[in-house]
Amino acid sequence: MGLVEIFALARVPSILLLGAVYGAYVLTGGVVFWKLEGNLGREDISAILARKQQVLKTYQCLNSDGMDAVIAVLQDASKAGLSIKGNQTSDGFWKFTSSAVFAATVVTTIGYGNISPKTAAGQIFCVFFALFGIPLNIVVLNRVGKYMLTIERNICDFLQGKTTHPRCSRFLVHLVSYLSGVVLFFVVPMVVFQGHEGWSYSQAIYYCFITLSTIGFGDYVADSNPEQAYPEWYSFIMASWIFFGLAWLALVINHTIDILERLHGFLNGWWRRRSGVEETDPPDDENPDTQVEQVEAEPVKMQKIDD
Repeated sequence: MGLVEIFALARVPSILLLGAVYGAYVLTGGVVFWKLEGNLGREDISAILARKQQVLKTYQCLNSDGMDAVIAVLQDASKAGLSIKGNQTSDGFWKFTSSAVFAATVVTTIGYGNISPKTAAGQIFCVFFALFGIPLNIVVLNRVGKYMLTIERNICDFLQGKTTHPRCSRFLVHLVSYLSGVVLFFVVPMVVFQGHEGWSYSQAIYYCFITLSTIGFGDYVADSNPEQAYPEWYSFIMASWIFFGLAWLALVINHTIDILERLHGFLNGWWRRRSGVEETDPPDDENPDTQVEQVEAEPVKMQKIDD
């Protein structure tokens, strides 16, 4: 048995290929971000330093130490969610509605970073709240996603019984489902955020995806501008959008994972055929895919018994 056949049976080449693709994808993203944002970052630093010098020249009674003190006050106000323009201040981050949205971002692991507990009691409570809340959130989102998928499948089965083109009807149902999700969880929120936050459409759609994918950079956060007066229903609608949007996007990501796994299987089979190795699978107890399927199948069986 040659070296190529040994590697093929050990599934090493497919693992190396997948790792190489992953590494290349990440490094390519890093290069693109570096080229797109690197010059802008340097320009921002130069512009900020120039504005600082301009302020010091304009207000000559304010020296460099005084300027640093003013900057420190502004930074503390920003962290507390306060606006100190004029002689008025806002209520800060820790209103009931903002606190409820913060709790939602904790259990969903979005974690914008613009607001965080400062007291020792709040930090300890946040740890235990997340410890139990994150698994609960996963279970609930999983059930909601299954209900969404069940509704979609029931519609497919109903239409397949009414038409002579079942594949076409199933494709149309999936297409309408995806487009409806895009409109409901991206287009409509984009318009709402553009109107209430003052963002551009590109910034709003960027915020929608960063939030629902739980990346949560925190550079754009809705319902957090201390200079903006939000309606009472705004926080409730935003929390509902996050919850159902997470469930829908999780389904889309699962479909994407399935497509990538099918592509990986196709490429692996193509490599085996090209190398002349027979399509013989290893025994079930030595096949990594079978082991994963067995591990994943056990909770499913238990769940069926519990139900």
